[in-house]
Amino acid sequence: MTMAAPTRSRFAASLSLDPVPAHAVGEAAGDLLEAFGGDEPDLLVCVVSPHLAGALDDIARALTDILDPGVVLGMAAAAVIGGSREVDDDAALSLFAACLPDATLTPISLSVERSDAGPTVMGWPELDQGDDQATLVLLADPFSFPAEGFLRALDAGYAGLNVVGGFASGARGPGGNHLLLASDARSGRDVATGAGTPGAGAPMIRSSGAVGLLMEGVEVRTVVSQGCRPIGQPLVVTRATGNRIVELGGRPAMDRLRDCAAEASLDDLDLIRHGLQLGLVVDEHQVDFDRGDFLIRPLVGADPDTGTLVVDGDVSVGRTVQFHVRDATAADDELRDLLTGLDASAALLFTDTGRGIEMFGEPDHDAEVVDRLLGPLPVAGACCAGEFGPVGGSNFVHRFTAGLALFT
Repeated sequence: MTMAAPTRSRFAASLSLDPVPAHAVGEAAGDLLEAFGGDEPDLLVCVVSPHLAGALDDIARALTDILDPGVVLGMAAAAVIGGSREVDDDAALSLFAACLPDATLTPISLSVERSDAGPTVMGWPELDQGDDQATLVLLADPFSFPAEGFLRALDAGYAGLNVVGGFASGARGPGGNHLLLASDARSGRDVATGAGTPGAGAPMIRSSGAVGLLMEGVEVRTVVSQGCRPIGQPLVVTRATGNRIVELGGRPAMDRLRDCAAEASLDDLDLIRHGLQLGLVVDEHQVDFDRGDFLIRPLVGADPDTGTLVVDGDVSVGRTVQFHVRDATAADDELRDLLTGLDASAALLFTDTGRGIEMFGEPDHDAEVVDRLLGPLPVAGACCAGEFGPVGGSNFVHRFTAGLALFT
């Protein structure tokens, strides 16, 4: 367990691998009590492994009784992050606590109503738009919450609001995820009303929708590492319909891909075969583009008869794009580049279930990089089934990324 040096804001984190829920709570909460010297944290983030998901309500109640936090936010995840560890096979409880005396914290519960016109997200509060230090930590159910449309609406209505977090990864089907939210009167506003919102202090466990925490007056820096590198040359989409790119630079899209493959190294050819990506330029006003200037989307299909490429997401005519490949080296280099030279007092880390051993061939990669470059510092988080984070001033849903909220 580590704690940042005492300042106006204080942070601590703890990880327990005890498979008995009561023992795990005692161990992790005891560390936080020792770190804060009896002070009550304003924020408590709680992430549990699937082994403990069924006991999340009891865990939350026990933590509330012991620590008396202002807001509790959490979920169950396929792998749990604590410190420099990413625990994906064992029972785990990871806690992150913060005393934020100058912050306004708004706990938010979001439900979804569906109609013939499409899904509608309910529960977002009316907020001022003047705070340039607002960050939303958002945890959502991937089977029920329309995250992409919600983030587009936030970008349109609340410029400058950064969103970080991800989809719960603890279940394989609808109704199986566990999202946690609880608050008391110390939070700056009442919990924004959504279906099933609890009373003050009562934990709410949800299996659909989303829960979140809006933090205002807190200095948070968001980092999104997409783990890809560009190959070939930038091209303009000259013909497309929805997510189907017909022409790039006036030629069939597949012809452009063949040209790119013909110039690629043998290593890159192997990466192209096993997961080609397409980068969409975020800021078309730039003259030159490099890693980090693109929003990465997978190429999910092709039609050799028409020369069409199919992208996971719509692409408009006139958009500049470039082929990308994803590999462990690119992912490691980008994360290190983004973190080098930064300072932080604590961090929340949301990485993808497709990273870890599957990508890097070794456990704990992202958490260890954060610990080596920024630590030791309090870190907690989860491996998600999709991540949320800002790129180029707008918030997006990502895959295979590592996203951080750095408390600076």
